[in-house]
Amino acid sequence: MKINKTYQSLLDKSINSMLSAIEIYNKPDFKYREETFSILSINAWELLFKARILKLSKYNMNSIYVMENKKKKNGEKSKLLTPKLNRAKNPMTISLAESMHRLRKLDERISLNLVKSLFSLIELRDNSIHFHNASDISKEIQELGFACIKNYMELIQNWESRVDLSKYNFYLMPLAYVDSKIDSTSVLTEEVKNYLNFVKKKVSETDILDDKFSVAIGIDISFKKSKNIDGIGMRYDENGVPVKLTEEDITLKYPLSYSDVTTSASRKYQDFKVNQKFHSVMREIKADKKLAHNRKLDPKNPKSQTKTFYNSNIWKKFDEKYTRK
Repeated sequence: MKINKTYQSLLDKSINSMLSAIEIYNKPDFKYREETFSILSINAWELLFKARILKLSKYNMNSIYVMENKKKKNGEKSKLLTPKLNRAKNPMTISLAESMHRLRKLDERISLNLVKSLFSLIELRDNSIHFHNASDISKEIQELGFACIKNYMELIQNWESRVDLSKYNFYLMPLAYVDSKIDSTSVLTEEVKNYLNFVKKKVSETDILDDKFSVAIGIDISFKKSKNIDGIGMRYDENGVPVKLTEEDITLKYPLSYSDVTTSASRKYQDFKVNQKFHSVMREIKADKKLAHNRKLDPKNPKSQTKTFYNSNIWKKFDEKYTRK
């Protein structure tokens, strides 16, 4: 299958921009790390969205241009639309916000969590480009950065499964390695909060509040001193002391109910039906302890009824059996 050159270029540049943001952020002594990360990561998202719009529009370049009414010879505006030109007389392309709006028009739903996360990053980026951030934004960028990368990888795999991201190191070095005194908390400016309230009103009820996408991700790292080498890191021993997971841990690892699976699958796959094929796939998933967990409704009662919950990685199994929309 022949791939459109402009589409592939946008996708490649998007990935390279995100990798550059991560590489600069992880440098041990880079004075402009947070600002640079916000600038490059938002650029990566914008290019990714434009690539998606182009593909959904059958590679019509006008789909990613800013369009305006063409002027007649007498100076009046025509009903015909033409790409608006910048100072260099090149067509102007749409902004990140407009790209999300156009994706919705193309029936490509965007998670509200993702919208919140991106507009928070945009606020910090705009301050970096046009003026400055009056306070230290390292903690905010750290939390938004973790969510940004997680969301980015999730969306690329949803949209373009042929892209192999496993060969890249998509991670940020935790701030605690730089300064163990840092206590990371989510703080958004009043301007961001006001804008997010505006976005909520504009987003329709059909938009996805998808748990796969995060607004910000906090981290909690503690350091424990040890006098010997055995105290460093963690090792696995199948005969050792078992690790106990709390109910909260299990909920985070297996967030999907049966109803969540069928609802999301109907939205994701064009050939999905709750039939014998689906039940066969679910039997395979239930047999894999990494993908399914039988949770007792009353953990203290050994005779309690159980309900099965599923890990988000089940979608890899579904991708093998069904065709994405």
